[in-house]
Amino acid sequence: MKDFAGKVAVITGGASGIGRAIAERCVHEGTKVVLADIEDSALATAANELRAMGGTVLAVRTDVSKREDVESLANTAFEAFGAVHLLFNNAGVAAGGPAWDATWNDWEWVIGVNLWSVIYGVKAFVPRMMAQKTECHIVNTASAAGLIAGGMSAPYCVTKHAVVALSESLYLSLRRQNSLLSASVLCPGMVQSNIATAARNRPEQLQDAAVAPTPQMQAGKAALEALIAGGMAASKVADKVFAAIQDQQFYILTHPEWMEIIRMRTDRLTRLENPEDPLPAIMRIMQSRS
Repeated sequence: MKDFAGKVAVITGGASGIGRAIAERCVHEGTKVVLADIEDSALATAANELRAMGGTVLAVRTDVSKREDVESLANTAFEAFGAVHLLFNNAGVAAGGPAWDATWNDWEWVIGVNLWSVIYGVKAFVPRMMAQKTECHIVNTASAAGLIAGGMSAPYCVTKHAVVALSESLYLSLRRQNSLLSASVLCPGMVQSNIATAARNRPEQLQDAAVAPTPQMQAGKAALEALIAGGMAASKVADKVFAAIQDQQFYILTHPEWMEIIRMRTDRLTRLENPEDPLPAIMRIMQSRS
């Protein structure tokens, strides 16, 4: 897809971070936007600001962890505009630590938002997009964490690896059918976003009892926030996403320096060597960028 003018894009997690930046790029390209997010106030603010930029924007409150919400989002988008040409399954959250330490609620929440939402998006949109018989594209947001050995949060890493696998399967299946619909997977490194405060939208029934933070927990949270604050601007990620769509590029790796860590994992895998902790290499990369 080379020209985005007049097309229709659906963006989940669209009120902030990467989703918001993609929406702004859509408006710049003359693409109509269906903006989906769970946070009412942020969604309304984003929609109004995008309209002020000259965009055609339909805001739809959506809990992407619920199949009925995603199906309703698809129905609303097709009823409003008659077609969907771009789908950005972008919503994501982070929670939990080691696999045994993350709570059941951590696992359920992260899997629901990060993985089930993408599955719901594929099921709700792909058949209709294929039936349009026109050039379309899907971008599923994973993470660089979906391409390396496990990081600090087991639920996050598990879901991001799964999104990569789902996206690869989707891409190959569409190719086998010679479909005009194609797909990409976005695997960014650290990006300026609100993911460190994602718990503000955590459902009440999936919240855990409050625990007094230990000094280690506080230090870890501060370090994560600092890394995110020093990350790539979301607008630069959006630029790379649109360039990849135009080039029909499947893997979108926004941070080339992460290739070293990805290669560390794949090389050890092909040699049947045990995994190596990627954290020292990650910290070295982040410090070199500061």
